[in-house]
Amino acid sequence: MNQELYQKYVEILKSELVPALGCTEPIALAYAAAVARTELGQFPEKVEVLCSGNIIKNVKGVKVPNSGGMKGVEAAVILGIVGGKADRELEVLQSISEEDREKTRQLFKEGYCECKLKEGTANLYIEVRVWAAGEEAAVRIEHAHTNITRIEHNQKVVYENEEKFTAHELDKSCLNIKDITAFANEVKIADVKDVLMRQIEYNYAISEEGLQNTWGAQIGKIIREEEGDQLKWKMISRAAAGSDARMSGCSLPVIINAGSGNQGMTCSLPVVEYAKEKGKTEEELLRALCVSNLIAQDQKRYIGALSAYCGVVCAAAGAGAAITYLCGGDEEQIENTVINTIANIGGMVCDGAKPSCAAKISSALQSAILGHEMAMRGIRFEAGDGIVMENAEDTVKAVGYMGKNGMKQTDVEILNLMIGKTKLS
Repeated sequence: MNQELYQKYVEILKSELVPALGCTEPIALAYAAAVARTELGQFPEKVEVLCSGNIIKNVKGVKVPNSGGMKGVEAAVILGIVGGKADRELEVLQSISEEDREKTRQLFKEGYCECKLKEGTANLYIEVRVWAAGEEAAVRIEHAHTNITRIEHNQKVVYENEEKFTAHELDKSCLNIKDITAFANEVKIADVKDVLMRQIEYNYAISEEGLQNTWGAQIGKIIREEEGDQLKWKMISRAAAGSDARMSGCSLPVIINAGSGNQGMTCSLPVVEYAKEKGKTEEELLRALCVSNLIAQDQKRYIGALSAYCGVVCAAAGAGAAITYLCGGDEEQIENTVINTIANIGGMVCDGAKPSCAAKISSALQSAILGHEMAMRGIRFEAGDGIVMENAEDTVKAVGYMGKNGMKQTDVEILNLMIGKTKLS
């Protein structure tokens, strides 16, 4: 492949596979809040946060990391103000103390922070406004979890960057399964080793935590104990256990993909487990992780950061494709793995970040492994079978269109149910 395209793929991996502490939506709130306090220059007397529906949906049921079990938008924002370190970005809550947690609990009880739904915005939208001693500041994040597009001080714009995210997205328009496979075959391991080894180290550590202890709904532990050491279930339990811990407030960081820790774990941990079981070399594993991470990105670029479409389906398809790659599957078999996976479970809804995400990871990976097994036998779902198109890339585009556009109203109805706005008769 040409050097320009090669370098873009390296840059995508380095920019996307970054550490995050806890579920990325509450972390993004805490980050915006910490930046707002820094801009204000003093501890705020009053705080208001405006969020898109998808942010509210993804924060409602998940525990804020390092919070001692607190949930919700207000808890994330207050904790970010009280003890967050803005320069740590997605690790903004890494250094929270018990004193910080106690102060957050007290301010939460006092109604210190008010959350409002902001309609007509990007799916990922956060605006934190703070006031103290006649001063005020505001910070806006849009489209991506650390993408600050505007900072105000006393209603004057001190920072504005509307183009940053657009430029970032243009880099991903080069993604396609054919070139991803070529990149995995040709990449100089030294160019990607550090970022991929960090993904293995971080994600495996939180997965071990989930398997060894009683986090969340214990999906990973249940699968491992009930299904034993069969490789399929070891791969699934490995990813599910990481989600068990992460969704329930474990303070260990993970390496994300497409802005999501669950997606980062789903597209990496099954591949690591498979390679380990089959005695694959470190180089073979790293090349396979290039496949899984980039194929997950290829799907998500059409859907966007947040929607009613569960992103772990994209990550699971990436993992399945990487397993096909490790098995010696050719480009067509890799593409067919992706088609088979999303034809099966594409459209699984996202109803927020919470413990049941671990079960959804299990379901998505079961479909991915089946998709892989079909592909290795020369079987794929054909064009016209539902939304399956003539080839893998068009199928990915079709599912992306469904997730971004077709499921918009689904997203609204899910949010209305979650916040009690819809009354069921």
